[in-house]
Amino acid sequence: MYVRDAKNRDEVWLLDHIEEMALDDAGFRSRDYVIAVDEETDERAGFGRVRIHKTDDGELCELTGLGVLPAWQGQGVGAHVVERLIETAKAEGFETVYSLTDEPAYLTQFGFEPLESNALPEKLRERLATKRETIQPDAVATSIGVDDFVMPDRLREAFKNAAPHDPDEDSTAEAAEDFGIDPDSATYKYDTGR
Repeated sequence: MYVRDAKNRDEVWLLDHIEEMALDDAGFRSRDYVIAVDEETDERAGFGRVRIHKTDDGELCELTGLGVLPAWQGQGVGAHVVERLIETAKAEGFETVYSLTDEPAYLTQFGFEPLESNALPEKLRERLATKRETIQPDAVATSIGVDDFVMPDRLREAFKNAAPHDPDEDSTAEAAEDFGIDPDSATYKYDTGR
């Protein structure tokens, strides 16, 4: 797996998956996105973008549009997309990255911290209100200093061996032990005496 900048040929794929996942596509430009790709199959697994907001007080950097296809979830794909986006923001001179999301717990594992909406710059307060009204009623604000990003080791390791899986497939059959039953000493209501 690796993460690369999106190319023009990725635009339709991105728009399809953004719509499918009901993600924010405001101000869509494919060149703002990065895409996680399986290097063996060239299959695209996840994506995200950095959106720059110009204000009278300077520019603001927002991480948005983060999505991982169901077959690739839980394998560090999203984490590496976030890492690449933070590196991009840092290279462009930003010290802080904001995110307006209804999944703040996902980002806090990397060092993002929750923010009260009144602590946001005005442009992002307006954006948060719009997001809450349109696509994510439970959206909250988070931010991180670009030097404070931390990649959990488990996600770094998972990414090295990431492979698609069937998200609907139950990988483990339930056993008596799953219900706290010791199958060797259990007695049953309808004992046949055998």
